[in-house]
Amino acid sequence: MKASVKFLMALLAVVAGAGAADAAAQGTAQPAGTRIGYVNVGVALRAMPGWAQAESTFVRERTAAEDELRTLRTGLDSAVAAFQQQSAMLSASNRTARQRELAAQEERFQQRGQELQEQLGERQEELLAPMQERLTAIIDGLRAEGNFAVIFDIGGQAAALIVSYDRSLDITPRVLQRVQQTAGN
Repeated sequence: MKASVKFLMALLAVVAGAGAADAAAQGTAQPAGTRIGYVNVGVALRAMPGWAQAESTFVRERTAAEDELRTLRTGLDSAVAAFQQQSAMLSASNRTARQRELAAQEERFQQRGQELQEQLGERQEELLAPMQERLTAIIDGLRAEGNFAVIFDIGGQAAALIVSYDRSLDITPRVLQRVQQTAGN
């Protein structure tokens, strides 16, 4: 079981346990005041001011990185093809030296690909962090206003874990409304 699934199940157990303890203390059959809501964070994030510009910037930078890797791959493929054509004519020592050069070139290619992937991940985080922080503040505010014990993100991988839910608990429309209200500020 994935760690995120275990975390979600543990969180649900804690919330349910807290509600049951509340109910037992109050002598009621249902957890009083325990509300659970959900939001589609992806939808709300795409509605944030600045999203389109951040996405455009990221796509442009990702495309440049992909172009660089494609150029490096083409150069490596050409070097391998040239080696294969010439290998029969090379002495054993020259063949071994060329194989080492190709292996080093392949290693540099892999290393550069990993560097670019890390840079893109950092850049994506840099572009999205301000919007994510603002969205978190909006959701936290709505959670407090609505007296929700917990709000889950119904988008992404977590949605696969939820079999059925009360659609009246979806606060996504309220989050979007609050995003629009704060966009003017």
